[in-house]
Amino acid sequence: MSTEELPPRESMEFDVVIVGAGPSGLTAAIRLKQLDADLNIVVVEKGSEVGAHILSGAVIDPSALDRLIPDWRADDDCPLKTQVKSDKFYWMSESSAISLPTFMMPPLMDNHHCYVGSLGNVCRWLARKAEALGVEIYPGFAATEVLYDEQGAVRGIATGDMGIAKDGSHKSSFTRGMELLGKYTLFAEGARGSLSKQLIAKFSLDADREPPKFGIGLKEVWQIDPAKHQKGLIQHSFGWPLDNKTGGGSFLYHYDDNLVAVGFVVHLNYSDPYLSPFDEFQRFKTHPSIRGVFEGGKRLAYGARAITEGGYQSVPRLSFAGGALIGCAAGFVNVPRIKGVHNAMGSAMLAADHVHAALAAGRANDELAEYESAWRASPVGQDLYKVRNVKPLWSKFGTVLGVVLGGFDMWCNTLGFSLFGTQSHAKPDRATLDPAKAHKPVPAVKPDGKLTFDRLSSVFLSNTNHEEDQPVHLKVADMALQKSSEHDVFAGPSARYCPAGVYEWVEEGTGPRFVINAQNCVHCKTCDVKDPNGNITWVPPEGGGGPNYEAM
Repeated sequence: MSTEELPPRESMEFDVVIVGAGPSGLTAAIRLKQLDADLNIVVVEKGSEVGAHILSGAVIDPSALDRLIPDWRADDDCPLKTQVKSDKFYWMSESSAISLPTFMMPPLMDNHHCYVGSLGNVCRWLARKAEALGVEIYPGFAATEVLYDEQGAVRGIATGDMGIAKDGSHKSSFTRGMELLGKYTLFAEGARGSLSKQLIAKFSLDADREPPKFGIGLKEVWQIDPAKHQKGLIQHSFGWPLDNKTGGGSFLYHYDDNLVAVGFVVHLNYSDPYLSPFDEFQRFKTHPSIRGVFEGGKRLAYGARAITEGGYQSVPRLSFAGGALIGCAAGFVNVPRIKGVHNAMGSAMLAADHVHAALAAGRANDELAEYESAWRASPVGQDLYKVRNVKPLWSKFGTVLGVVLGGFDMWCNTLGFSLFGTQSHAKPDRATLDPAKAHKPVPAVKPDGKLTFDRLSSVFLSNTNHEEDQPVHLKVADMALQKSSEHDVFAGPSARYCPAGVYEWVEEGTGPRFVINAQNCVHCKTCDVKDPNGNITWVPPEGGGGPNYEAM
């Protein structure tokens, strides 16, 4: 059936359409309803349920939540129960962990007012709050197309067609997607959102901005021996197993009933094509100061996600005709704090305030220029401005000197000045890999099934599922380029940077063949960021596909 023969989509009209039921999308919906209970609002979510695709550390700064729902601490249904009691930082060598005195840390690095928990469960709770206010939430429907009016303004989105076979033919279950039309559309897709990418390109939202920067965050949740659990303890480290040229670090968060979230972040501007973030994460857990925490414990969950790391310099223009970017779709993560939820929610409330004002004035489908002009002076902009140089200094001078200089600059910014001005990020992450001939292969970690694991058993814990008979959602633009460059020059880094075993180079009699195991994809988007030629594009699979995280 050709495109011309497709039946027309059904459409529904709303005051506001929101793409993504993460913390920013749900916050925007709640805030709009608080401002005007009569507004008609819909949130569309590609995960099978709210929270299914949500992964974060998560130590949450409650400042934005305090503004959105001031009495949340008194709500027994709220999943944030563990307040930070102890905050530790370590420099790691292969055999030791050197504790860094917290009094040397800039005040903005203090975590004692923060809470530890599952961001996925927080989103489930926010969804219940939103629905109680009358917000419509449609999980299991991926927004795959931006709809424009005759003047080129955004007028809504379309969800993906369902029931398309791998060869592109229509199965008996074929169903057309829906058009969700709004006076304004807010895009809250998270890091490297597929529609947000298109909007940034179409409206040149990144003009005169630094290139976006990303990291990959890998996380496991463990239930550990109660005798080893220290509820409210959080610790961060940098150093081993990464070398001085490779940015990243780790976290361990003790929370709730004998749970520990352990995670590892690698900045995606690394240069060694043989580096495997997954293997370095497994290696990290073998450190003498770490492994004892997990002995006798049980791994409950695994997942991975790209993290926006460009910060203040890389935030694109947020508004365009008919809509705006909010949350991590725009890139509001505070990198040294490893926190973005408070800024995602803060940007959502700011956008909601300006959407409400526009609707109250009788406007529709125009540009929310006031939102764009307001964010840098808001708590979000102030938070990011103080740490704007930490990532570029780290990248420029390496971990040891870069962290020292970044800490010094944060102290200076706390006092209201900076000796570094505003540093540049230089080049995009896909352009930072060296040819493989400049490096040596890195030995993989041999999994023991108790502390260290392989990719496939980890993906199993993520409850990832995709309809097998559907088009591959990882689009390779030029397969010949993939062979001549990604394989021949860079030794196939996709097989290593992917944390889910999606990509393989299989040697056959006729030469290497690129295999894409799309069913394994946990939607981290790393391939969309790190492929050295920008040759792989992640697009949403059939709605409801992907990981089904229970409490990440």
